[in-house]
Order: sequence, then C-alpha cells, then structure tokens
Amino acid sequence: MPAPEPALKKFGSNVRARRDAKELSQEKLAELADLDRTYISSVERGVRNISLLSSLRIAKALKTSVSELCEGIN
Repeated sequence: MPAPEPALKKFGSNVRARRDAKELSQEKLAELADLDRTYISSVERGVRNISLLSSLRIAKALKTSVSELCEGIN
C-alpha cells in the first residue's frame, strides 16, 4: 500500500482532533454522519480520498465546516 497523501493525512488528523475535542468515539461520529465506523477510521488515517458529500456529513456531525477540517492543507 502506498504512503498516504499528505493532504488526506492532514484532513484525517483534523477530523480526529475535532472528534477528540468533542469527546466522540469513531462509532458515535459515524452514527451522527450516517457513515460506517471503518470509513471514519480510514479517513482519520488518511488512507481514504473521501467525497465532498462525505466531508459535509462529517463536518455537520462535528458541528464545524469543511473548510475548518481542511485547515493546514496547502
């Protein structure tokens, strides 16, 4: 498996940081975003290139914006 793309890795770490700050488990975030827990895990590890719609679902579940989840990505 190739190394994760830096932008995906940063997006995933931003998702995890927000999730941790809100004290949510991956399972709870997945439930709130109507996604699978394994999907959230792969996003946080930076190994999944997610769609805009999934990004919006995750942002909404975390009560933030996609732009905030993209913070630090150049």
